[in-house]
Amino acid sequence: MGEGSLRKRKEQYKTEDGQSIRSQEPQATNLQKQVGLISGICMIVGTIIGSGIFVSPKSVLANVGAVGPCLTIWAACGVLATIGALCFAELGTTITKSGGEYPYLLEAFGPIPAFLFSWSSLLVIKPSSFAIICLSFAEYASAPFYPGCDPPPAVIKCLAAAAIVVITIVNSLSVKLGSYLQNFLTAAKMIVVALIAVTGIVLLAQGKTQNFQDSFKDSKISVSSIGLAFYNGLWAYDGWNQLNYITEELKNPYRNLPLSILIGIPLVTVCYILINISYFTVMTPTELLQSQAVAVTFGDRVLYSASWIIPLFVAFSTIGSANGVCFTAGRLVYVAGREGHMLEVLSYISVKRLTPAPAIMFYGAITIIYIIPGDINALINYFSFAVWIFYGLSVLALIVMRFTRKELKRPIKIPIVIPVIVTLISILLVLAPIITAPELAYLYCVLFILSGLIFYVLFVHFKFKWPQKISSKYTSITKFNRTFLSFTVTTPTGLILWSITTKPCSRGNRKGGNLPDR
Repeated sequence: MGEGSLRKRKEQYKTEDGQSIRSQEPQATNLQKQVGLISGICMIVGTIIGSGIFVSPKSVLANVGAVGPCLTIWAACGVLATIGALCFAELGTTITKSGGEYPYLLEAFGPIPAFLFSWSSLLVIKPSSFAIICLSFAEYASAPFYPGCDPPPAVIKCLAAAAIVVITIVNSLSVKLGSYLQNFLTAAKMIVVALIAVTGIVLLAQGKTQNFQDSFKDSKISVSSIGLAFYNGLWAYDGWNQLNYITEELKNPYRNLPLSILIGIPLVTVCYILINISYFTVMTPTELLQSQAVAVTFGDRVLYSASWIIPLFVAFSTIGSANGVCFTAGRLVYVAGREGHMLEVLSYISVKRLTPAPAIMFYGAITIIYIIPGDINALINYFSFAVWIFYGLSVLALIVMRFTRKELKRPIKIPIVIPVIVTLISILLVLAPIITAPELAYLYCVLFILSGLIFYVLFVHFKFKWPQKISSKYTSITKFNRTFLSFTVTTPTGLILWSITTKPCSRGNRKGGNLPDR
């Protein structure tokens, strides 16, 4: 193509502000590396410390029945989250692609398990997690306005929906804005965590230890109870793998990914144990189980007139966790769309914002559906059962690739015994509740995951094109040169809304899924 012809084509495709698509091409082709070490640590801490530590203590205690086993479960969950995250650190530095478990399953087992993961995550795992956190935020945010009684369900659901909309808009507008908001909310939640933990230490020093005497008395230990207690405890730790969803946006991922994990998760574990100890310094196990909002009850008994601080900062904590989940989960939808496993429009990146805005907005819309039932405990069990199926498969992928993909560069290589232990624990967590306390909800969850095979066969294997045609009705494809293709979404009037520029490639080498470097 001659220079004059290329210049003419550049003039043809201009936005209304006079800026050509081609001139924006270098930035529009990539998710930018804008997340450093501090933001990575804040992303882990901010995502993990959310609603879980303010919701799960009741459920963990209810399943094991005593203070000693309860604290043991919280510590064990922290250890499991840490070694699980170390497995993901090796995976994340070996396969430096965004999307969390998706690219690992794709590389190790092929497209079908990867598709089932993206299918389950898009429609079950991530939306249910986002919904649980936003419902928890709504409960604590509305609690001060309804003293002495529970807030009406309609108020809680409307507040949760509003939170989902605001967080979705923020993360669609800017990566930096979402990251800065995460840093601010993480700082806010660490204030309430420090306040509760320090208060508990002071009370212990004053001799408030009566609830820790004979701490294993009246405990009820069984495989089923431990499994369900782990479900609720691990829900509070969920988020330990969140940085693997944004690996392509991490600055120096070989260094910052493992460092963020090794600093962030042990910090969270210490905080969780101290917070639970603090709860038991002012509440007996029976009182804790009867409390509608454990942290609010703690504040009422310790801070008196200043007790309003607790629900305020708990609201900050939960909204920060929701922001972290939305920030990372949108990237999974984006990567799945990029691989052809979801609608093509979900793989688009905003021209001006450099965010996977269509994926984030689609994810937010699905989440709003999950707040309609409003049963947090049922959502937690449903979420935990589904998510540990894929956590186990992802860690198994690490073991498999040690033998089948020996040529891969592994900047971090953990002892093989660690992923073996995590895989066995994952199997136990999935099977124990089914064997000891079977419920139809688990069967429905498995059937829903497997139903993704129908969609895979129809729309990925046989490539039925009508969904893609609907999604790309206003999408034009323009070839600028032999290196890049530009996909531009336009309105019927010709206004350019979104654009993504990518290297043309065959189905075979698209498997890697990398967008061109800048």
